[in-house]
Parts: sequence; C-alpha cells; structure tokens
Amino acid sequence: MDVKKIYLTKEGLEELKNEHNELVNVKRPDVLERVSQARNLGDLSENAEYVAAREELSFIDGRIDELEELLKQASLISEDKKNLSHMVELGSKVTVNVKGKNESFMVVGEWEADPMDKKISHESPLGKALLGKKVGEKVEVEAPAGKVDYTIVSVK
Repeated sequence: MDVKKIYLTKEGLEELKNEHNELVNVKRPDVLERVSQARNLGDLSENAEYVAAREELSFIDGRIDELEELLKQASLISEDKKNLSHMVELGSKVTVNVKGKNESFMVVGEWEADPMDKKISHESPLGKALLGKKVGEKVEVEAPAGKVDYTIVSVK
C-alpha cells in the first residue's frame, strides 16, 4: 500500500498534536467517566445518557485514530530554507494579481487548507496551477464562473 504524505507547516503539525493530546488526556477520560456513571444508573436500553456518551466516545476514538494516522504520515514543510529559486512550492507565501487586485495566500497541504485564513491546498486547482511557477508568470484556472487568469506578483 502506498502511504500518502500529509504535508503540514510547523503550526499545522502543532495544532494536530495539541488536538490529539486534548482528546487523549482530557476529553476521552471525561467521556469514559460519563459512560461509567450512566452505566450505574441501571437499565441501559432506555438510558439516553449512556447511549449519548457511548456515541461521543466512539467519535473521539475515531478522531484519535485519524489523528494518529495523520501524524504518522506527516511531512513537515520546511519554512527555514530561503526560496532562492522564487518558485511557488509548498509553504510559499504567494501574491497574485487577479482582475486588477492583489491577493496573498500561503500554499499548504490539504489538511491545513483554510481559504478563510488565506491558506490554499497544493491539491486545489489554483494550488496545482501555481506550483513550480515564478514571479511574472501567468496561470489560468478553471472556476465555476469560467476561466480566471492569475499573474504571480511575488513568492516568499
């Protein structure tokens, strides 16, 4: 089986580690306590608190498994190397001109992508189009409203 790398910035990796730690050391023990208390209330077939606690525990365990898999496959995007080639790559902060306006964002791995926070995935149509391009180059991206032209203004 081919293991897919999960690309993360240092901050993204820290967020996943913190979420994992919170689930394992705080939330899961709390829910286990709720399951135990609900079990002591008697008839489990009509015990809504027991059912809710078991469902929450199942969700938490699933997320813990998912996070552990992500952390195993995580590959850190190097932020300390200077982008001497000025090419767009994972971790690049890119400014593009689109329809006369400049927009800046960071190219990140898909797990960290958050358009509201100006972080786009390298797997997105725009991310794919920009990778390997340099300042001054133009890329065309197919959008729901038609083709959109972007000109790369700067890469950091």
